[in-house]
Amino acid sequence: MEKEDLKIVNKDEEDEMELQGYRVCRWRVAVVGLWVLCTGGFLLLLLYWMPEWCVKATCSRTTVREAEVVLLQSTDEFKRWFLAKVRVMLAPGRNPFDSLETQTTPPMANGHSPHSSNSPTQEFNRKYAEYQPTQIRYFTLHSTKYYWNDEVQNFEVLMGLEDLEVTCSNIHSEHSTGLTSNQQEYRRLFFGVNEIAVKVPSVFKLLIKEVLNPFYIFQLFSVILWSADEYYYYAVAIVFMSVISIATSLYTIKKQYVMLHDLVAAHSIVRVSVCRANNDIEEALSTDLVPGDVMVIPSNGTIMPCDAVLVSGTCIVNESMLTGESVPVTKTNLPNPGEGDKEGDGAYSMEEHKRHTLFCGTHIIQTRFYSGELVKAVVVRTGFSTAKGQLVRSILYPKPTDFKLYRDAYLFLLCLVAIAGIGFVYSIVLSIMNKVPAKTIIIESLDIITITVPPALPAAMTAGIVYAQRRLKRIGIFCISPQRINICGQLNLVCFDKTGTLTEDGLDLWGVQRVENGTFHLSEENAYKESLVKSQFVACMATCHSLTKIDGQLSGDPLDLKMFEATGWILEEATEEETSLHDRIMPTVVRPPKQLMPPEPVMSPEQDMELYDLSLAYEIGIVRQFPFSSALQRMCVVARLLGEKRMDAYLKGAPEVVASLCKKDTVPEDFAEVLEDYTKQGFRVIALAHRRLESKLTWHKVQNINRDQMEANMEFLGLIIMQNKLKAETAGVLEDLRRAHIRTVMVTGDNMLTAISVARDCGMIPPQDRVIIADALPSKDGQSAKINWRYADKPSKHMGKAPRLEEVEISLEDVCHTDEPKSQDQYHFAMSGKSFAVITEHFQDVLQKLVLHGTVFARMAPDQKTQLIEALQSVDYFVGMCGDGANDCGALKRAHGGISLSELEASVASPFTSRTPNISCVPSLIREGRAALITSFCVFKFMALYSIIQYISVTLLYSILSNLGDFQFLFIDIAIILLIVFTMSLNPAWKELVSRRPPSGLISGPLLFSVLTQILICLGFQTIAFLWVRHQAWYDIWTPESDACNSSPHANFSPKHNSSEDDHNIKNYENTSLFYVSSFQYLIVAIVFSKGKPFRQPSYKNWPFVVSCIGLYIFLFFIMFYPVSAIDEFLEIVCVPFEWRITLFFIIVVNAAVSVLAEGGIDLWGPKCLSWLCCRQRKVPKALYMHLAQELSVDPDWPPKPTTTTEANPPPPGNTPENCSSYQIMGDS
Repeated sequence: MEKEDLKIVNKDEEDEMELQGYRVCRWRVAVVGLWVLCTGGFLLLLLYWMPEWCVKATCSRTTVREAEVVLLQSTDEFKRWFLAKVRVMLAPGRNPFDSLETQTTPPMANGHSPHSSNSPTQEFNRKYAEYQPTQIRYFTLHSTKYYWNDEVQNFEVLMGLEDLEVTCSNIHSEHSTGLTSNQQEYRRLFFGVNEIAVKVPSVFKLLIKEVLNPFYIFQLFSVILWSADEYYYYAVAIVFMSVISIATSLYTIKKQYVMLHDLVAAHSIVRVSVCRANNDIEEALSTDLVPGDVMVIPSNGTIMPCDAVLVSGTCIVNESMLTGESVPVTKTNLPNPGEGDKEGDGAYSMEEHKRHTLFCGTHIIQTRFYSGELVKAVVVRTGFSTAKGQLVRSILYPKPTDFKLYRDAYLFLLCLVAIAGIGFVYSIVLSIMNKVPAKTIIIESLDIITITVPPALPAAMTAGIVYAQRRLKRIGIFCISPQRINICGQLNLVCFDKTGTLTEDGLDLWGVQRVENGTFHLSEENAYKESLVKSQFVACMATCHSLTKIDGQLSGDPLDLKMFEATGWILEEATEEETSLHDRIMPTVVRPPKQLMPPEPVMSPEQDMELYDLSLAYEIGIVRQFPFSSALQRMCVVARLLGEKRMDAYLKGAPEVVASLCKKDTVPEDFAEVLEDYTKQGFRVIALAHRRLESKLTWHKVQNINRDQMEANMEFLGLIIMQNKLKAETAGVLEDLRRAHIRTVMVTGDNMLTAISVARDCGMIPPQDRVIIADALPSKDGQSAKINWRYADKPSKHMGKAPRLEEVEISLEDVCHTDEPKSQDQYHFAMSGKSFAVITEHFQDVLQKLVLHGTVFARMAPDQKTQLIEALQSVDYFVGMCGDGANDCGALKRAHGGISLSELEASVASPFTSRTPNISCVPSLIREGRAALITSFCVFKFMALYSIIQYISVTLLYSILSNLGDFQFLFIDIAIILLIVFTMSLNPAWKELVSRRPPSGLISGPLLFSVLTQILICLGFQTIAFLWVRHQAWYDIWTPESDACNSSPHANFSPKHNSSEDDHNIKNYENTSLFYVSSFQYLIVAIVFSKGKPFRQPSYKNWPFVVSCIGLYIFLFFIMFYPVSAIDEFLEIVCVPFEWRITLFFIIVVNAAVSVLAEGGIDLWGPKCLSWLCCRQRKVPKALYMHLAQELSVDPDWPPKPTTTTEANPPPPGNTPENCSSYQIMGDS
């Protein structure tokens, strides 16, 4: 393969793919067509299942630029193939952002213009008369269009306005005026209609797709074969089962499509007001919007039809659809740094400027606007490129779940096919030796294959999952990805968000600690005091928030609400009428209640009445808001006291961040100790700061000033201490998980020491364990990146005084093996998001060691949570994630089992959603997962044994040119197998989590040994019955006149048979004996394989299964000892002497005893023998984390000791830091 023709699309993204170009080759198509005819259409099916074979068989390789068909392969572990047809459209330019004087709407896809009465071909040609139309090549895959880009010589996705890499000032200067109609039409050629179209496929399309599943094709083949062999009733029964299975599947799939379509379509098309380049405002449908359009946000709110950046005004938005956070968010207009300020003018990024971006699908509750200047937003992305579009795409085209069970299931089926192959050859050889007609040879040989691969296997495998899903629903856990239930049975590590998950959602104000002249006052319970009413500290508490009034109710972030309520102040917002009377936006005003104000001074005669009133009114207007940013960990407002000329800036945020922005002399010397004291007790601490602004900063200048200029040289005001209580269930659930040897990890956006304290309080970190804080510093001024290690003190040592941190500088060395593993205390690593980012970039090999014992990850951004999940998965952990959905969407999706505690629409991203708003759902999910997994193993083992038992019976009967009868097959498959399979899956989960984990795959020693043992037992007893019957004194080749029963003293039991001629030689003593023995064998293995404790409730508590087994035993014993002529005739069994029935009973009892004892022995001794063998061979553990743990247990330099420092080696020339993960040991200076 020529490397230059292998392109990468979506590089470094989740859906990265390799792309190859192909051109359709006519002679190859003709040859394939011929082969399709020769194989009766089977080759066509094969090419449908294997898109890569289809392309390689019908096309020849060419450059990607000239390709007619592209073949794509995902670069992830699944290596999935996709093919797409390259299309051509004609447009007047290559770049959608080109400014052309004449543009038009209709593209010429594949050289044909659309047949529309409004835009005929003549008009198209007339409009483009002065342009040479350009051919633009593109293909569509997963609702995304990829356009050919000549500059980079590759296909690229057009996302929207961000493709231009516009700066914030550019958006204001060049993109805030709107587009002309022609420009809009031209861009729509490239970006398409602004719609997230979830097409609900027709039932016919879904039916074809479902029916062409390899399994149903095999069913069809089997049915044709059985019909040819005159097994009509059995064939009809299988067809009936398949139809029900297909209908159920179609109903479920259709229902999911309709549900998603309704969810997306509910508000996807709305009427919008669009600003045109000539300052006109026109009404349009949201489907017409393109990136660059300027839309007017109505004052009464709307549902956003696209992603847009706010350029004027303010909006209050409910983003629960995307984030799961039901608290309304205030969005402010994008700052305009202006021409002079190049430094503060960064490129616009949706992630970085999300506080100024209105996302598609979010609900705008209300807007604030200027008189004469509307609230406007520039469209940034449309359609599937929007945040909502990408969420919908991830649901429409999910990644396959990779689980060992499913891979092993295919291997197991291949083994069954191999066994079938042996039987196939055996039956052909036998038939030829017995001079059987060719037609019979073909049918009976192929019949062996249909027997070995059980037709009901997929239905049987999903039964356990469906029942588990129902049980989960009963306890309030909803699942959108049922296949994940099995994977949840393997979870051995669970990550928890802190706020709202481990702790209560709301925060209570514990107290405040003010600072004056660089020293702390004593802590006070609240700030609701007359003496503090005019202090800057209270002014900051009253103004620095994003609260708003919705229907007369204060609404906003719970922390802001608690803080504002603690002041007792009143918030007033301007009405629309008041705003329209002024030439600029009316600020939100806060003022203290009258009872807090000092007594009024007596008015002197010379004072003006109006001025007197003004001096009494103490009101603060909020002039500008810089919203809270999780990246910056702070928020800021500009406010003005009524009657004052100069404005004030108030800042609130994470204490470390706020302190770094304040003048050094205003921050108390003991700031770090006081902060640490609070955070170690588990309090959430927020710092406040203030700055008096220069008088030259007018209202207008403040609206356009850069945030960084405002948030500098602040004066430190003090701390607000909030209490975040643990949920009542948290400690108990974590203890259950710890006992079950399931690791727990905390991933939070909160302060590090607060998180460590909460981890200790809830038992995630036991009291006696050490906590090592990894503090990584990025490379700076030519110095390499390095990690400093700090040991957090155990709280028990310093109960009376403020806890300290012991500074330690540590070395990391390569693993140095010694023979003696060292004895050591348990230790846990804790790190912040910043350290995690540095370690990920510069210390890749240390990262794996850190995640092995990492328990607290604080100040983590949403994307870092996802990276952590990936890092844990990279060392072979099965990772669960439990969060409240607010900013955990990515992590919830990426984890093997993500559980959202939020019922809002963002939980669409999470495989599981719990109605119970606490973590008690986690053990329940793991227990149900384990039960479903064990059920899958039981069912698979049973189905494998069922096909092998039937295979043995048929193979033995083939040797005498006999077979099982139509109704015998029917009785076995319907009455025994289906009944047993669907009831044996009903065992509920065991009531508690145990420390043992179920095996992850079918190909495991004890499991395979169990199956092989049972196969040999069944083979042995069937062979004994088959050979023994032939050595009986009464035995003779059976004919309709035979009457072996009359040789018995119990002749009265047997009625005479009036049977017709038996063409297939079904009725004989061997058939009857094997039918009885094999029927009991199915029930024996069902009971033997139906395991209970420690993962499922015992089988005797599963009453449908018990009733089914007892009913079948009674029926079989009844027809064996008391033959009924109608039943015998129906099942084509013959009468045998009573003594032989007693002998068969004896064979069945011994078979049952041997099977039960063998399985019991394997359960008891299997794992012990396996571990003994592993120890003898010094076997390396399969999971990478276990292998790492083994290595680290004998590493003398791990965990880090207080002697040296860790420094990353500078990368060699030409290498990027990502590729460099080596480090060196520096001596203590």
